[in-house]
Amino acid sequence: MRFEYYHAELESVPKLSVDGLVPNAVHLTHWQGNRTPARLKADTSTEIALNLAAAPDRAELTRGIELVTNNHFDTDGVLSVWAVLNGPRALDLRAELIAAAEAGDFSEYTTPQGIRASLVIQGADAPVPDAGLAAPLARQLNGGASVDEARAYELVLPEVVRVLTRTDEYEPLWRAAWAEIERALESFARGSSRVVEDEAARLSVVTLAPDLYGARGFSPTRHAAPYTAIARHARGELFLVAVPMAGGYAYRLDYPYYSWAETVVRPPVARRDLEPALARLAELERAPGTRWRADASELTSAAKSLDADGLLSASSLAPDEVAAELRRALQASPDDVLLRA
Repeated sequence: MRFEYYHAELESVPKLSVDGLVPNAVHLTHWQGNRTPARLKADTSTEIALNLAAAPDRAELTRGIELVTNNHFDTDGVLSVWAVLNGPRALDLRAELIAAAEAGDFSEYTTPQGIRASLVIQGADAPVPDAGLAAPLARQLNGGASVDEARAYELVLPEVVRVLTRTDEYEPLWRAAWAEIERALESFARGSSRVVEDEAARLSVVTLAPDLYGARGFSPTRHAAPYTAIARHARGELFLVAVPMAGGYAYRLDYPYYSWAETVVRPPVARRDLEPALARLAELERAPGTRWRADASELTSAAKSLDADGLLSASSLAPDEVAAELRRALQASPDDVLLRA
């Protein structure tokens, strides 16, 4: 088998669509709308690829197709492509592959080594918007210069075994991002970041510690959120994340970070009609320039308090006030579903 990053000239060519979704292909992916064979399905594309590697009728499932492609670069994409290319040999690294894929695609704390391996391949779990492809290892192998996604695959695929089994050798690539994850996890451990679960509303109210932000931490207007720490502690079907800003809090509403994918073990999460709650929060908002808006700019984001430029903006409302309005709306129409994730 051989890998070629997807481009328009491949549209009419039979191929294996691994992780991404492209036309005229046998699907081996967890993206919504896939036609992956039912007995291969799993929560990550990497595990789907491993199920294929273990299948006795692998050639029949792949219809003899030798071309493997994907249309984006990330940890799960790299590892699922690598597993399909290597077939049964990939099974020896099953645990390491799945741990890194879950860390990369779902921000889940699997093992420290799995998270670090994903950081080496994909980059931080709180990315800087519009900063280009992170791909720390690919950039290093490219002499420090930026790379496009096709080139990143060329550079990283030969390094997969070493990244998974000798992760400490790549410490300069994962150390800074791992330190931020550790700081976020420690803030929950000491109680300065906290989660309150409302089981009736299926709502997790996450209040992040002020000391996560500032010169040594996250920037609420530049980064997303400390996803790995939140995912490790929040258990609801909707996360209200209170982000310290300007002496108060800005807010983002997120669905669980796996919920964008079609999953088998992790339960599906229904998208909720949040418009009534957002309208009520807008009525209560007293901070000039802060608006409550639905937001789908990230795979699992639902709504945010934003300024005119679309950046997180501090609200006049306290976390308990916002949670109360959300709770009221969610419990009033618990089955009001817009779409399935």
